[in-house]
Amino acid sequence: MTSERIWTAGLLVIGDEILSGRTQDRNIAQIGTWLNLQGIRLAEVRVVPDDLARIGAAVNALRTAYDYLFTTGGIGPTHDDISVDAIAAALGVGVVIHPQARAILEAYYATRGGLTEARLRMARVPEGAELIPNRMSGAPGIRVGNIFILAGVPHIAGLMLEALSGQLEGGKPLLSATIGCRAPESEVADLLGETERAHPGCQIGSYPFFREGGVGANFVIRSTDAELLEACRADLLARLLAAGLQAGPEVV
Repeated sequence: MTSERIWTAGLLVIGDEILSGRTQDRNIAQIGTWLNLQGIRLAEVRVVPDDLARIGAAVNALRTAYDYLFTTGGIGPTHDDISVDAIAAALGVGVVIHPQARAILEAYYATRGGLTEARLRMARVPEGAELIPNRMSGAPGIRVGNIFILAGVPHIAGLMLEALSGQLEGGKPLLSATIGCRAPESEVADLLGETERAHPGCQIGSYPFFREGGVGANFVIRSTDAELLEACRADLLARLLAAGLQAGPEVV
């Protein structure tokens, strides 16, 4: 018997503004969720500053460790948007103006002041790259090998992911179900472990909460098999209720 192939991805979040706390990242959650639907597991996330060497080192580490690497940030029109330069250097290729990207930007800015040198920076790609459509602002994302270079603005990054939906090779989507329980994690730790061991192919994660002066936890069951998932969910709920605990829908 052979185990099913698990496809993995790394995510590199690029930007001084993320590390300084000025901007709160919202791409990790949306990319992780999107990858699950593609049958790909987000296995690692790194955050690096706008530094050529740091970006390059992280790119080479993550692109070789996982099937796919996604990056966000640093592909805009300003001098500190250096992701393309850093990734090209990491791959040992030059930076070129992509003719299709230039045409897209020329059309987009035709009634918006024209294609300036700053705006033309958004047509720069590592040599040999393909484009990822962006129907919001024209400036495309970039695909080079197993690297997907996305915008840092979350709604634009989301549109680029939408354009990639169904285009990547992956496994079965990761499904989940959640049970909320009004009990401290420490009281149910053994019960959770026993339930998970009784259901191969499922994983149970525990996420504590504090609500209305009390404590509890949401238990998230994950599996690529819907039947296994439901069997584990039903068993866990039954065990919690049999232990005299208040359990039911997710507590938000």
